[in-house]
Parts: sequence; C-alpha cells; structure tokens
Amino acid sequence: MARSHFTLAALATSAVAGLDVASASDFGSATRGDFESALLTTRDGNQWIIRIPTSERAEAEQSADLVSLRALSTGVRARLPFAVSTYAGQTPIGGTRAIVYDFVSGSPVNLAGIAATHALAPALGRAIAAIHTLPTSFVADAGLPVLSPVEILRSTITIMDRASATNLVPAALLGRWERATEDSQLWQFAPTVINGGLTADSFLASDGNITGVLGWPSLSVGDPARDLYWLLGAKNEYLADAAFVAYTEARGSSDRQVKQRAMMYAELEIAKWLLHGTQERSTEIVDDAVQMLHGLVDTVHNDLEQTLSHNTMPVMAVDEVTAMLDRDQRS
Repeated sequence: MARSHFTLAALATSAVAGLDVASASDFGSATRGDFESALLTTRDGNQWIIRIPTSERAEAEQSADLVSLRALSTGVRARLPFAVSTYAGQTPIGGTRAIVYDFVSGSPVNLAGIAATHALAPALGRAIAAIHTLPTSFVADAGLPVLSPVEILRSTITIMDRASATNLVPAALLGRWERATEDSQLWQFAPTVINGGLTADSFLASDGNITGVLGWPSLSVGDPARDLYWLLGAKNEYLADAAFVAYTEARGSSDRQVKQRAMMYAELEIAKWLLHGTQERSTEIVDDAVQMLHGLVDTVHNDLEQTLSHNTMPVMAVDEVTAMLDRDQRS
C-alpha cells in the first residue's frame, strides 16, 4: 500500500535535519514503479525529492546511484552543462531506507516530439559528450569500474556466446555479430567516463536545453557507445544524426566507429532480453525476444553479409525499447 504524502513528508523531515516541508505532491518517475516518490516543497520555496525503493533491485540501484553521486564532486559537476541530483539525507523505513535528494528542474524529453528544426537533438549529443570528456581519475578514485577495450570486447563476446547457447538466435545474426567482434578497428577506442544507463528518460530539458541528467547507478569508465545506442532506436532519423553530429563536434573525437558499436549494443539488447527470459523461465519473455530477433533479421537483411563497421539501419524503435523495459520491470 502506497504511503501518504503526510508520511513521506514526515520521513523527509527525519532524513534531513531542519527540513521544513510545507507541501508534498505526486512525482512521476522514469523508474516505472520501482520507487515510491514525492515532490516536497519547503516553506522557503525549495523543492526536494524523496524516494523509497519497492524491490530489492530498486534498492541495489539506489545504493549504486548514491555511490556515483558522491563520486560526482562539486568540481566534477562544475564541468557539466546540466544539473545532477545531490544527496541530502536518508532515514530507515520498513527494512529499507528513504532517500532525499534536491530537485532537478526540467521536463522529461519527448523524443517523438523532436522535429527537424528542434535544438534538443544536438543538445542531447552535447550533453552526452560532456559526460565523456570528464576526467577518468575520479571514477577510479571512487572504486567504480574502469574497463579496457579488451575487457569490453570480452564481455560483449560473453553475451553473444550465452545467447548462442540458447539455440534461439538466428544464425545470420550470430554471424553478423561474430564478424563485428573480429573487426579490430571497431574496438580501437579510448574508454571514457560513461553514465552507463542512459535512455530518453534520463534527461530533463527546458527551452531546447538539457537541464538535468537523472540516474547514475552504472557510472564507470567504459565504451562511450554504451551511452549512445538508445539514440539509434528513434523513428525520427534526424534525431540520431543530429545528436551524433553534435556529439562528435563537442568531443572532437577520433573514435570513428562509435556509432557502429552503438548499433551493435542496440542489437545485443534483444539478446540480453532473451537471456533475461531464459533466466526467469518466462516463456512470454523468451517468445517476445525471439520475435524481436527475427524482426531484426528482416530489418538488417541487406547488411547481414557485412560487418557492423559499415552503415546499418536502426534496429528497434524507441517505443519498442520502452515497451521491452516496461515488461522487464514487471517480470
């Protein structure tokens, strides 16, 4: 049973000394029901968010997010052109803990509404580039993962091998992915600081600018393409093109294959969905993943004999990815 606004306000007051809450209201969260949350307004006009995890997975995510937020020091945050939540306090509740953060203003990004003349697409590219140009030392100092290209390639091959072992992945796709992992140029890149879990839901915007990035539980040093693959699922071709152009200009990157690796990660998301289904012994999820894999074959059939270092077509629409993630949250 959901807690009342009064209860959440009382918890926030317990979590943050001196917090004088005047009102509380519902707060829509991109975490799709994994948290109880509320927007709190104090008598001095400031706003705060309180969140309580409702599952073990959400609790683990929140704990990892806190480690990352603490690693993002004032100096590191000053390098970013957008705001990041700040931890304010916590209090125990029902075997877990309620966490209070300062409120980051802005509206959720609506990818479907980005038109060819909209400034938001390049703003997304520049925001991601800003993350990737942060110094990597603070990530290592915080004890967060620092991965080399060899380690990243190895983990990619592991996903492929596990998916192959199900005997449910079309042979044409396996061949396509294997050729990509054997393309040495594809994996010659400099690892950067990455958020590691970006989606459209991660961004807040106002007047064509990115005002905030939410959710940092996967902060690490890794492949920058991990933060870009979700852009390739947009039905609006302009979005991905404009975002990637702005990203490349902002980074001045010599990583010419970043878009191709992003495409591979996008395709492997379906393989991971299949593995999730087999792990959960869910026939529904497995059947859904198999259908997606065969749809992927149809989408890229003209490119199956080439490696992913060549231009390929988008594999999944944003609404399809979102639907998949929604089903994951419910499973």
